[in-house]
Amino acid sequence: MTSEDDRPQELSGNLRRRMKSAARLYAVQALFQMEHSQQSSESVRAEFLAYRFGESHDGAELLDGDVDLFGRILDDAVNWQSRIDRMTDRALVAKWPIDRIDPTLRALFRAAGAELVASDTPPRVVISEYVSIARAFFPEGKEGDFVNAIVDHMAHAAKPEAF
Repeated sequence: MTSEDDRPQELSGNLRRRMKSAARLYAVQALFQMEHSQQSSESVRAEFLAYRFGESHDGAELLDGDVDLFGRILDDAVNWQSRIDRMTDRALVAKWPIDRIDPTLRALFRAAGAELVASDTPPRVVISEYVSIARAFFPEGKEGDFVNAIVDHMAHAAKPEAF
């Protein structure tokens, strides 16, 4: 017989949403790190799960991310990278192919593309989440608007039936 204290706590809807948002942010960071350091997805995943999820920053403990979502985004971004990069290229101005844009934005587009191509997350949620991440990385710039336009274009290409 187990007591109530032995049962796992149910997470509130708000906490689950925040954990998914954190997983998306961590996935963008992991994809950036994979490209920058040429590390495998397995080694970056292990590092993030061991050291980044729930770490302290400036005295505040960061939220644990949704581990399953984090892993799916990494796997899908790697498995579908060619398709995602083509979708991104089509959304960008012809003179700015994906390999010429900021590496943080490239990682962000790959994470967003992974969700658009291989998950059942509603496209409007994907757009909103990644625009928020862009604004977190670039609080002073116009990158949020840029990401909104590009991910919206990618969403229409990946899931036209959702619009």
